[in-house]
Amino acid sequence: MKIFKDKVVVITGGASGLGREFALTAAGLGMKIVLADVQQDALDATRAELEAQGASVLAMLCDVRKGEQVQALADATMEKFDAVHLVFNNAGVGSGGLIWENSEADWEWVLGVNVWGVIHGVRIFTKLMLECAKKDPAFEGHIVNTASMAGLLNAPTMGVYNVSKHAVVSLSETLYQDLDLVGAPIGASVLCPYFVPTGISQSHRNRPSDVAMTDKATASQVAAQAMTVKAVESGKVTAAEVAAITFDAIRDGKFYIYSHPGALGGVAERMEAIVHANNPGDPYKATPQVRERLRAKMNIGEA
Repeated sequence: MKIFKDKVVVITGGASGLGREFALTAAGLGMKIVLADVQQDALDATRAELEAQGASVLAMLCDVRKGEQVQALADATMEKFDAVHLVFNNAGVGSGGLIWENSEADWEWVLGVNVWGVIHGVRIFTKLMLECAKKDPAFEGHIVNTASMAGLLNAPTMGVYNVSKHAVVSLSETLYQDLDLVGAPIGASVLCPYFVPTGISQSHRNRPSDVAMTDKATASQVAAQAMTVKAVESGKVTAAEVAAITFDAIRDGKFYIYSHPGALGGVAERMEAIVHANNPGDPYKATPQVRERLRAKMNIGEA
């Protein structure tokens, strides 16, 4: 996808963090913007910010766990703009702790947003974009699914999140292959950011009541939350920089998008372990102090 001006972009999780920066970048390129989020005040603020820049905006509350709400988003988009060219399946949440200590509600919430949200976005908007392409011989489209470096690595106390983001990487790679198989004029990318200062570490602020955390947080969950907050807030690459990197990748037709290419050494080691059937290595090999701090917060003595 090379031309953005006057094209229509749909962004889930669009009211804050990476989603907001995707929207601001799109506005600067002259795109028509559809924002979806579950947080009304942030949605209103971002819509006002975009409209102040002269952008045409549709903003909707949308819980991406629910297929009917994603379908309503697609219907409203077509009613207002009559096309979709670019989709960011970006809504995401996080939950930590030792994997056996995560509740069923933890799994339902994180997989609901991070996996089912992308599934609904892909199954609904891909078909819609293919219909748009039939009506426009010059149609160019692209779909970006937000995964994470956690979709390529498996750090401890991040199990639910790791599982969800590995699923997004797999889904995205398959989407790329399927679009290529049928010769669709639609590209696909998977975004794998590392630690970027966004609201992801505070995603529990929007945790719905039907998947509420009812039990007291365990030591591992408290430690994982503290470590995540510290890592995210200390990130040196900004959300705006990630948005710029992502739009450049869309122009260039790149599938894998990384905010921190330096982290790929750990991915290479993991792939080597898989190929040679070695046991999983230490994801904190290059930063042993992180493992030490995590163990200390959990009051685990060295073996």
